[in-house]
Amino acid sequence: MSAPVSSIPNLGPASEAAFARAGITTAEQLRELGADAAYRRLLDSGTRPHFIGYYVLVMGLQGRPWNDCKGNEKKALRKRFDALCAGFNRSDAKLRADVEQMLSFLGVVERG
Repeated sequence: MSAPVSSIPNLGPASEAAFARAGITTAEQLRELGADAAYRRLLDSGTRPHFIGYYVLVMGLQGRPWNDCKGNEKKALRKRFDALCAGFNRSDAKLRADVEQMLSFLGVVERG
């Protein structure tokens, strides 16, 4: 018998419903996909990107409390998250990139 997504630490009914909308209905599927691929499926299914949700997932798949992510590890996860979300129109990373591109176009910042 398969374990529900909510059997993974830090993930409750709301996470389980979001993953189900993304076609991930078991903890085994989620573990097999891994945090990045599973989160990408969430984004593809319409979930709005949110850094806390991402690192809660990463910590849960490692069997760690959600608030165990700190310091350099959290900074590294933020970079992974930004790269993962960069192509999604509603992501903070995409919005930052768009603003930087417009400022560069206007000559407000140096072109990169």
